[in-house]
Amino acid sequence: MHAPRTRVQRRPVHGVLLLDKPLGLSSNDALQKAKWLLRAEKAGHTGTLDPLATGVLPLCFGAATKFSQLQLDAPKTYEAIALLGATTTTGDAEGDVVERREVLPEQVTPERLAAVQQQFTGPIRQVPPMHSALKKDGKALYEYARAGVTVEREARDVVIHVLKLTLVQTDQAQPAIKIVVTCSKGTYIRTLGEDIGAALGCGAHLTFLRRIDTGGLGVERCVTLAQLEAMPEAERLAALEAPESLLAQHMRVTLDGENAARFLSGVRRRGNWPDASAVAVFGESPPALLGVGHIVGGELVPDRLLSPLEIQQILEGMPQPAPHTA
Repeated sequence: MHAPRTRVQRRPVHGVLLLDKPLGLSSNDALQKAKWLLRAEKAGHTGTLDPLATGVLPLCFGAATKFSQLQLDAPKTYEAIALLGATTTTGDAEGDVVERREVLPEQVTPERLAAVQQQFTGPIRQVPPMHSALKKDGKALYEYARAGVTVEREARDVVIHVLKLTLVQTDQAQPAIKIVVTCSKGTYIRTLGEDIGAALGCGAHLTFLRRIDTGGLGVERCVTLAQLEAMPEAERLAALEAPESLLAQHMRVTLDGENAARFLSGVRRRGNWPDASAVAVFGESPPALLGVGHIVGGELVPDRLLSPLEIQQILEGMPQPAPHTA
């Protein structure tokens, strides 16, 4: 007989785990593993990364899930390698090769790369790949693709803020391009790689994809699942960043006790503040995140609020100052 599975005793956990997602794991599998390691009650991720991709995947726990949409909308920075001279069914190394072409020296001169780099910088239109989670008639596109069906997809507007293309040699003897790109939400890097390959006239597919930044949260701040697993359980919570780490781009407003209590009840507060569309609101004593709002005409309007219980749990989970010794 199998030994009974030990039930994990869940607990309220509030914060953000900046995970360096490993290769081959889906974003949801990574989330479930981290949730289990932290014994967290409530968790969500901030937009998915392909199993083929590695890098920054912010995972939100407890109160931080209220702000996960902000990361969905934030600009992202990726590093990718596009192997030239071959296109695949999926736009990456997972798919079958559709076509092979010779890569001619004149297709990859510095001048040609500079022209293509300029062509794909700024607002562009992309046709989403068939191997994506976008839905058509209630079914994900990848489900159609697996059944060998191609459906019409409308081109979408995205913005490439920064693009850098560099010719590199790989161990596959084929020339390749290193792509470093900062882009708006909704950008498919596989499609960008394919489109760059098409513009060069030789075709391309991605063999490597790594997200190195999302909304100012860089990969250097991330932990891996292996590191999290190796930590003594008591230390795992210390790997989390506070929920307000998602609010670095927000204007900060601090309210005194009475105003903080009224704001937490959903009541607008008046003050000598400039208009702002994104405000992180803190209490003064105790110093705690209350929620987010916006300011219009000197009025602070609540948008998303933490509950008093969430605030209490966050404060109780914070390291206590050491007692003063005489």
